[in-house]
Amino acid sequence: MTLLLIPGFMADATLWDGMTDDLAPFGPLVATDLSQGEDIERIAAAILADAPERFVAVGFSMGGYVARELARIAPERVEALILIATSARGDTEALIRQRRSSLKAPPRAFKGLSRPAIVSSLHPDLANDETMITRVRDMGLSLGGEVFHRQSAMTRAGDLERLGEIVQPTLIVAADADRLRMREEAEELHRGIAGSTLETVEHSGHMIPLEQPKALARVMTDWLKTLS
Repeated sequence: MTLLLIPGFMADATLWDGMTDDLAPFGPLVATDLSQGEDIERIAAAILADAPERFVAVGFSMGGYVARELARIAPERVEALILIATSARGDTEALIRQRRSSLKAPPRAFKGLSRPAIVSSLHPDLANDETMITRVRDMGLSLGGEVFHRQSAMTRAGDLERLGEIVQPTLIVAADADRLRMREEAEELHRGIAGSTLETVEHSGHMIPLEQPKALARVMTDWLKTLS
C-alpha cells in the first residue's frame, strides 16, 4: 500500500524523517505539501492530481482536513485514513484574527514561525530544546513567506456534521500533552467516523511526528497490519 503523507501548517516533508524507515516496509511513501491552493478543497484537488491511483491518506494537523477532503472527493482511491493531531472543528473567530494579524508584514519579511508559537506546539519538556525548535522553524523557512501568507489567510470550515460520510477504515492519533488540539477533538472524530480506532501517543505535544516518531510509527504500523 502507498502511504500519502500530508503535513500540517508550515510543515514540509522533513516532518516524517524520523518515521520513514519504520513505514517503508508497508510500501511506497509519497510526501506531499500544502503549498498549492488557497483553501482545503483546492489543496486536496492539487494533491489528488499528482497522487498514486490508490493510497492511504496520512494527515497531520491541517493535513487531516485535507485527508478527509480526499476521502470525500475520491473515495474509490483512498484505501484508509490516518488522522494525526487534528480536528473536525472550524476555525474560531479568535484564531482567524490571530492568524491574520501575522499578515501585516510582507512575505519577504518572513523569518520563520515565532518561538512562542513553536514552543506552544511542543511538549512542555521541550520548551528549551533548541534542536527541536530549530527543526520546526526550518520547515517554515523552507516553505517561505508566500506560503505562510497563503496558509495564514486560510479559514478552515468544520466538518463535524460530515464525518459520517467517511467510510474508509480510519485511525485517529492524539497526543497526551497537545496544547493546540484537545483530546476532546480526537474523541469527536472517533465518534463521528464509524468503526474508527483512537490511539494516544504519550509524552508528546502537538508535533507528534517530530517529538515521538518511533512511538507514532509503531501505532501506525500496528494498525496498518490489521488492514492486510
